[in-house]
Parts: sequence; structure tokens; C-alpha cells
Amino acid sequence: MSVKIGVSPISWTNDDMPELGRDTTVEHCLQEGKQAGYSGFELGGKWPRETSILEPLFNKYNMDVVSSWFCGGLLKDSIEVEIKRITPHMQLLKDLGTDVIVYCEMDACVHGDISSPLSMRPTLSEDQWQDWTDKLNQLAKYTLSHGMQLAYHHHMGTIVQIEEEVDKLMAMTNKDLGLVLDTGHLIYAGSDPLKVYEKYSDRVLHIHCKDVRGAALDDSLKADSSFLNSVLNGVFTVPGDGDFDFPGLFKMVSDNEYSGWIVVEAEQDPAKAHPLTYVTMGYKNIESYCEKFGIQIEEKA
Repeated sequence: MSVKIGVSPISWTNDDMPELGRDTTVEHCLQEGKQAGYSGFELGGKWPRETSILEPLFNKYNMDVVSSWFCGGLLKDSIEVEIKRITPHMQLLKDLGTDVIVYCEMDACVHGDISSPLSMRPTLSEDQWQDWTDKLNQLAKYTLSHGMQLAYHHHMGTIVQIEEEVDKLMAMTNKDLGLVLDTGHLIYAGSDPLKVYEKYSDRVLHIHCKDVRGAALDDSLKADSSFLNSVLNGVFTVPGDGDFDFPGLFKMVSDNEYSGWIVVEAEQDPAKAHPLTYVTMGYKNIESYCEKFGIQIEEKA
């Protein structure tokens, strides 16, 4: 079995807080990502949206496109409106050679508002859950008909945050919809990522690896902090620099013969956490976990 190791630009620049890494260029991110050892990169808000620009840029650094986040709006919009919105995004990713769309419902979310504590996040009634997941099933079927699988990203400050909501989402959708397993968000929400992975390994399409600093998390929970203030206070870090049992996760990855992308996605303030230093640390730690459990790391062809 083999996995591919990618990285998110969020260690360098932050879409929710554009002042973090504001002057860092896309090419700088790619150059350092390649230097650290990664074979793939997620797209971010700064990235051009034209295949004619992105393809030669990624080829220059011999990097693959991992995927790109899509801000869902199915709580308010019709399935027809959502299909119209997602189609250009889907086509861009398909043209760039990837087959997974990272998707998260963003209506009424609070994770991007530094003044909103996470206790103010939205929740759904039973009727809203039914209506929303019905449309989500339709959307996943649509993208799959074009060779692209939707992978839902649970996230702090949104309608799918805690483990019970991940369970509900998985129960109310079919296997056309995949899952992004994000270790950091699960830990922040009070869940065990190993338990969640064990339940839904057959639907996990991407694994986002972020570690959590327990002391910073305790402070955030006690203060009912906003998500962005928690990030600024250092709640997240790269794999192996916090408190999570990453060797336990990679043993399960090996046992389940997972063969998708492993993505280092640990938002920090780049002025405090030097991006190249931290993404290199994350890569080397993942490399060691893979070696320990006999997982081959696939390079870009």
C-alpha cells in the first residue's frame, strides 16, 4: 500500500485571517513545500483559478494538486443553485488531475469571525437535517457522475462539529459522499479521531493531519474562545508536535490499506511558527510513521 503526502497553504497564509502571511506568494509556498518533501499542495484563496496558469506553476515544482475547499451553501440555496456554483470549481480540479472536492457547509458558521465564541455556532433542527442531507446526497451524486467525489470536512464553528454530528451526517447520506478526517478538529470538538476513523474508514477520502497543544486547547475551552483566537494562541501544530497519538492513527491507516492523500494542515501564525520549519517537521514525522508501519510514500509520477 502507498499514500501521498500533501500540504495545505494554511501554514503560510490564512484565508480566514488574510493578514497572516499577507505578503507570501503562491510560488513561495510551492517552493518551500517542495523543499520540505511534499508531492502535493492544496489550493488556497490566493491561488489563481485558471488551469492555464496553475498547471505550469505546479509542474515547475513537480507537485500535484491535492484538492481545494468549497464553501457550501445548501442550507439556503436550492440544489440547482449549488450545482451551478460548484461546477466551475469541480471542472478546475478535474482539469488539474484530482478527483476529490473538499466540501463544508458554511451557512451561519462562526469559525471565520474572531469575535464569535464557538458556543455561538449554528445547529440544525431535525427537519433542517433532513432537507440539507437530501440535497447533499443529490450534490454528491452529481459530482460523482462527473468523476469527482465530494468529501465532507467537519469543522469547528459549523453545523458538523462534534462526533454525534459526524455520525448523523454519515447515517443520513449515502456512500457517494466521502469524509475528510481532520484530527485537529475532532480533538478540539472532544472526540477521538481513532474512534471516528475506525467507524468510517470506508468513507474517508482525505486525512488532514493537524496536532493539538493540550494546554492551549484547555485555555480555549475554558474561555469559550473564538476559533480564530484559538489559532492565534497556538492550539494547532503539525503532526508530532502536540499531544495526539499519530502512530496509533498510522497503524490504522496501514491496517485499513488507506491509499489516499495525507495532508499536513496546521493553521498557525507564520510570524510565530516559521512555515518551512514546521511543515518540514510535519513531513519528517509522517515519514517516520509510514516507515514504522510499512506504508510506502508515493511520489509524483
